[in-house]
Amino acid sequence: MAERTSTGLLTMMLEPTPAVAMTLPAEVREKLAELELELSEGDITQKGYEKKRSKLLAPYIPQIQGVDPSLQIDNRIQASPQAVLPGSKLNKSRAANTRDERFRSDLHTEAVQAALAKYKERKMPMPSKRRSVLVQSSVEACTPPDTSSASEDEGSLRRQGRLTTSTPYQGHGHPAVEHWFNRVIQGSSTSSSASSTSSHPGGRSITNTTAHAALNANAAATALADLMAHTQLDNHSAPPDVTGLSERSSLHAERSQVASVRGVSRSYNHHTSVMETADGVPVNSRVSNKIQQLLNTLKRPKRPPLREFFVDDFEELLDVQQPDPNQPKPEGQQMSPLEGEPLGVVTNWPPSLPAALQRWGTTHPKSPCLTALDNAGKSVYTLTYGKLWTRSQKLAYTLLNKLSTRNEPLLVPGDRVALVFPNNDPVMFMVAFYGCLLAELVPVPIEVPLTRKDAGSQQIGFLLGSCGVTLALTTDACQKGLPKAQTGEVVTFKGWPRLLWFVTDGKHVVKPPKDWHPPIREASNEIAYIEYKTSKEGSTMGITVSHSVMLAHCHALTQACCYTEAETITNVLDFKREAGLWHGVLTSVMNRMHVISIPYSLMKVNPLSWIQKVHTYKARVAVVKSRDMHWSLLAQRDQRDISLSSLRMLIVADGANPWSISSCDAFLNVFQARGLRPEVICPCASSSEAMTVAIRRPPEMGVPPPGKAVLSMGGLSHSVIRVDTEEKLSVLTVQDVGQVMPGALICVVRVEGTPYLCQTDEVGEICVSSGSTGLAYYGLPGMTKNIFETIPITLSGVPISDRPFTRTSLLGFVGPDSLVFVVGKMDGLMVVSGRRHNADDVVATALAVEPMKFVYRGRIAVFSVSVLHDERIVVVAEQRPDASEEDSFQWMSRVLQAIDSIHQVGVYCLALVPANTLPKAPLGGIHISETKQRFLEGALHPCNVLMCPHTCVTNLPKPRQKQPEVGPASMIVGNLVAGKRIAQACGRDVGQLEDNDQARKFLYIQDVLQWRAQATPDHPLFLVLNAKGTVASTASCLQLHKKAERVAAALMGRLNTGDHVALVYPPGVDLIATFYGCLYAGCVPVTVRPPHPQNLATTLPTVKMIVEVSKSVCILTTQAIMKLLKSKEAAAAVDIKSWPTVMDTDDLPRKKISQMYKPPTPEMLAYLDFSVSTTGILAGVKMSHAATSALCRSIKLQCELYPSRQIAICLDPYCGLGFALWCLCSVYSGHQSILVPPLELESNASLWLAAVSQYKVRVTFCSYSVMEMCTKGLGSQTEALRLRNVNLSCVRTCMVVAEERPRITLTQSFSKIFKDLGLSPRAVSTTFGCRVNVAICLQGTAGPDPTTVYVDMRALRHDRVRLVERGSPHSLPLMESGKILPGVKVIIANTETKGPLGDSHLGEIWVSSPHNATGYYTVYGEEGLHADHFNTKLSFGDTQTVWARTGYLGFLRRTELTDASGERHDALYVVGSLDETLELRGMRYHPIDIETSVIRSHKSIAECAVFTWTNLLVVVVELEGSEQEALDLVALVTNVVLEEHYLIVGVVVVVDPGVIPINSRGEKQRMHLRDGFLADQLDPIYVAYNM
Repeated sequence: MAERTSTGLLTMMLEPTPAVAMTLPAEVREKLAELELELSEGDITQKGYEKKRSKLLAPYIPQIQGVDPSLQIDNRIQASPQAVLPGSKLNKSRAANTRDERFRSDLHTEAVQAALAKYKERKMPMPSKRRSVLVQSSVEACTPPDTSSASEDEGSLRRQGRLTTSTPYQGHGHPAVEHWFNRVIQGSSTSSSASSTSSHPGGRSITNTTAHAALNANAAATALADLMAHTQLDNHSAPPDVTGLSERSSLHAERSQVASVRGVSRSYNHHTSVMETADGVPVNSRVSNKIQQLLNTLKRPKRPPLREFFVDDFEELLDVQQPDPNQPKPEGQQMSPLEGEPLGVVTNWPPSLPAALQRWGTTHPKSPCLTALDNAGKSVYTLTYGKLWTRSQKLAYTLLNKLSTRNEPLLVPGDRVALVFPNNDPVMFMVAFYGCLLAELVPVPIEVPLTRKDAGSQQIGFLLGSCGVTLALTTDACQKGLPKAQTGEVVTFKGWPRLLWFVTDGKHVVKPPKDWHPPIREASNEIAYIEYKTSKEGSTMGITVSHSVMLAHCHALTQACCYTEAETITNVLDFKREAGLWHGVLTSVMNRMHVISIPYSLMKVNPLSWIQKVHTYKARVAVVKSRDMHWSLLAQRDQRDISLSSLRMLIVADGANPWSISSCDAFLNVFQARGLRPEVICPCASSSEAMTVAIRRPPEMGVPPPGKAVLSMGGLSHSVIRVDTEEKLSVLTVQDVGQVMPGALICVVRVEGTPYLCQTDEVGEICVSSGSTGLAYYGLPGMTKNIFETIPITLSGVPISDRPFTRTSLLGFVGPDSLVFVVGKMDGLMVVSGRRHNADDVVATALAVEPMKFVYRGRIAVFSVSVLHDERIVVVAEQRPDASEEDSFQWMSRVLQAIDSIHQVGVYCLALVPANTLPKAPLGGIHISETKQRFLEGALHPCNVLMCPHTCVTNLPKPRQKQPEVGPASMIVGNLVAGKRIAQACGRDVGQLEDNDQARKFLYIQDVLQWRAQATPDHPLFLVLNAKGTVASTASCLQLHKKAERVAAALMGRLNTGDHVALVYPPGVDLIATFYGCLYAGCVPVTVRPPHPQNLATTLPTVKMIVEVSKSVCILTTQAIMKLLKSKEAAAAVDIKSWPTVMDTDDLPRKKISQMYKPPTPEMLAYLDFSVSTTGILAGVKMSHAATSALCRSIKLQCELYPSRQIAICLDPYCGLGFALWCLCSVYSGHQSILVPPLELESNASLWLAAVSQYKVRVTFCSYSVMEMCTKGLGSQTEALRLRNVNLSCVRTCMVVAEERPRITLTQSFSKIFKDLGLSPRAVSTTFGCRVNVAICLQGTAGPDPTTVYVDMRALRHDRVRLVERGSPHSLPLMESGKILPGVKVIIANTETKGPLGDSHLGEIWVSSPHNATGYYTVYGEEGLHADHFNTKLSFGDTQTVWARTGYLGFLRRTELTDASGERHDALYVVGSLDETLELRGMRYHPIDIETSVIRSHKSIAECAVFTWTNLLVVVVELEGSEQEALDLVALVTNVVLEEHYLIVGVVVVVDPGVIPINSRGEKQRMHLRDGFLADQLDPIYVAYNM
């Protein structure tokens, strides 16, 4: 609403003083105005403008070279406040030139510029973008300017940016320059050599060093381009301070943005500053700098701190904004309803509209009714009243008598008929409209659908369906242009009913017989026509208008506008609805007027066309919108010989818009010289429901002069009218929209709740009661009651009248002299934290920030979306195709500041889209609801996005304060008193289980192998499959033993007992044989995944690291890998000279060893198990011989493994349970293992399942990555697999080996997909192990099925478990991680106090078992921290047992099920790794929960990972789709994390698929990702830094 004009980077050259300006000759003033317009439309450059302008002014200006420009600025700013004061005197006399210049809408631009000047440019990190994204702008972005359309109600007016300043004595200063200066100075002060010369329009050349820079503000504008070109700002800035301990001088710490390289991530090679992260790790990267900038902007809190309040035990309460006690409240009397003058009695007034047509058609058949123009502005056809009458009769007769289905007439009076006519064919429309009225059919005019998916077209379809429309009338040309199906018929549009299309051109209609006459009745309450309207949410309603209302409205308009018979009127509006229909089709016929209809397509080609027609036809009245006036201003410089002196009324149909006042002012300014009288301009206010509400009367009616009000924006946001005096920035200048319509009663009621009358100084919704408002929404009785049958009541609760009122959806008040003022529309109302803002106002403010330079044709959409229980403002603008990245970012940050300053409200999201890509409304405006829909669906495809959740989300729950813990002893007593059991559970007791386990008598696994080689030499133990599914290698007990002996023989001479040996083999029998060979020789084996030949740079360093950390003295491997380790490529990744001895075992001689090594005790080290944890830590654990045997025994018992069994394993054999199943279990239990290397699945996804089916396997193991490969790769191929006889009904248990919370969605979709192949839904389960104990839980073959519970995610954040029902809000499903293994005991301990916890309490899982690892061999980089992981005791309770801490959070819950021993079964639920959790706002978050929400938020997000960096939450998403969707994700990700987790995302990084690193277990390596991000190695598509 605020009146703004924009003077871009305002020029401060050669300002004429007001006195001088007054003396400028008229033609110079006109030329200056033209220059303004050229610049505003971007037709000339700033430099060109200044040159021409100084030339024009040179003769009239005293030379003011010596004056310090800053003084000139001051003068100008001092002068502006007085502009506001006269606002209190609302009335202005209407003398020739008194549209008081000081009120001119420059006020607003001035406000915006001043607001921006207040902000010392806060540095914000600029988003970075991959080059390809920069290039993608829309295909049409290069279309010539006239093909796109500026929007209708919108800022093509640019809130009269520079236009309104077309009077020269509105000086343009350069407050905006000042903030460039902050940038420039910061830059140049870091490198003193940075200087740039710019030529001043006055001819002096200035060296722009820091000293001068501050003074010569005027040079800045011209210097800017040069600065960008010459100033190579070196980034020697000191490293940004993350810890916030040191205060560096602001000049250095803030990196100058000017030097920022344009978002190219690969080629960034500036002097990057080295900085340290909070934990002292040096990070060398631009990313870190940007995050630091972001932190700097966030360190200064802008909003008042949140109030303290108590957080209830479970619920996190959202902060409710308390109303400000100082907010303005209305103080006036209760308003009294305002009555229009009575409707005059007109003699000889026709009894209905068809009667009027009949009268004129028969008495004045030659009289012109309507002239249609083509795109060249030539008149194509003039319809006379005689023609209109005869053609309408023909059509009426044809419709009623010549259309039939099955011998029934297709239409009967009262049926609804769609009118589908293009905007350039008013003649055919008028004939069709009156034809329907004569046939007593109800016309429903709609837009021509162009494609199957027009914006809003589906909604129109719903309307047609609900109106029961079966026939559409259209023109021949239009019908040919509609999209056709293969049959040649018009396609059925999305959501539309089936329609018959009837062409109304001459050859299809027949002449009625002589005796047929259409029934001409008096106007009744039957429906005459239905007008469509689209609501804020995008739904379309049909407003019914009866014959009597139509007649009464024509009568009221005729009286209000003093229409007389045979007047000429020019209509620029859409003739199908609202004012265009009321004036140009209905009232005109009532008064036998001649309408000149100007099509929109002509306005686009020649914006002056309507003025030329007014001149040519000497039109008395013109009906236009503000934008038409604006467009004509831009084009008027070519016209000299037009006169508007014939006009007695220029009706501005959108006079209620906040920017109409500036259009009117600017238009008058220019055209007063061409005969336009100021009093002719008549704004009016109307709505589809109430039709015309108020209109300024023509001067001959002796009405009071027009009014203007300068209102405080702050007051308006509280719905209070305050004429502004103090706050000069936030004001809204409004003009009145005239008087109430004749015969109408209006009042203003409160917007929400009961319709109480407003006070006189309160803004509310205007309501009208009269005989000329719409009657209802067709087929929507409930909504109709609310809108069309409101009964306003006084504060004491008494209805003010027995007549129902219609709500107009206009917000306003009644001013002095009974003038009506409108300050906004219900559709644009956004209620943010209890304050009301109007979308149009925000558009206006945005447009006042350098509009012409940047926003494409002023196309800006503003709407609000609901996020976290409040409305959030979203601004979307089309940017000009030539705008650079820096320009966009610059403009965006200034728009945010302007809106914050003027409206005191934060913008949640500001998005820029390429020119011509926002969905258009029929006449070129922006289709707001469709834009909002696309934004929420992630289909807007912006090319730039700035989210500011930190500033505008102020209702987050308070950060949690940790309460001092209740002491452990009182906890245990409390639990006992409450009858809660301590949460502990154990598997079956191994000692009690008697089984014929032969292997038990051997202490060492290698002894078991020797024994099997003698007892059952040919029993097959291993069978390895290749990608084709054929057997690649096998090993019986004896073969394995022999191979192991050879290896042992090779080692024994060379190595000492106890030496560590690294085994670098691909998955296969060699790996297993060398493992046993090492045990035979008394060496300690370390299995290592071989490097990937295509990816040595990242995989080889890990191999090297494991070899070094494990202190291996020798590497055993194959010849191929040995070559690879010593290759040139390897040398680039690691130091290949420092490898220990490398031996290949491919061709070892057949040697027997004289004696095998016998370890002295089973506690001796058997092997080392190295793995990289998800947090990126390399940890090796020591497994003793005793633990190894215990592990094998435990698994054998749980899975009932015997020599007769076969199990299939699709896991990596290098660490954890995968290693145990590959290398140990078969040897111990004697079962045959079918080994499927997971790598082979990449080339044949069905390999594992086909093997399971072929060998009729009952027990199988896999990893999550394997399961994912099968679901994604085979999801659609189950039918093909069935034909290949793949049958999974043999599977009793399929276990996923994992060290994480079970992934329910994945296991469920796997079960669902392969159910068709016979997989039992009960078969799939998960296992749980970790570093301290590789197998804690395993479903096994006996025991109850895994259970699932639902917990409240909000309680989890507070380390509490709260069980809820499935489907309740914030519920999170957790599946039990399998059954606890025999011999394993588990307890849940408090992470801080180390005391035991009760049932269903969240704590750390501790484990005690004979197969716990004995300790870390070394945790690379963190040796000291983890000593207590393996031997910890409870602080109270059972303080004797030694436990190992798993580092995982979880809880135990006693279920109703019974286990094998008949006891009630205790289920263990794993929630997540403690190391992975994020501590944010005092709460504990599990990354997977946030990631799950994010992945759900958009179909193109393939994967997501989150981590924190200096308290900022960073979300990395992989985009599976086109790069132009990248920026759609930013808002959706931010929304979903706010809604579901109450967290504000700091940085959103969009990357290619496959960038998030995943380990062999399918777990995300979030820390690797974090390091890659900070080191700038991800090559992101887009990085958004949320403000």
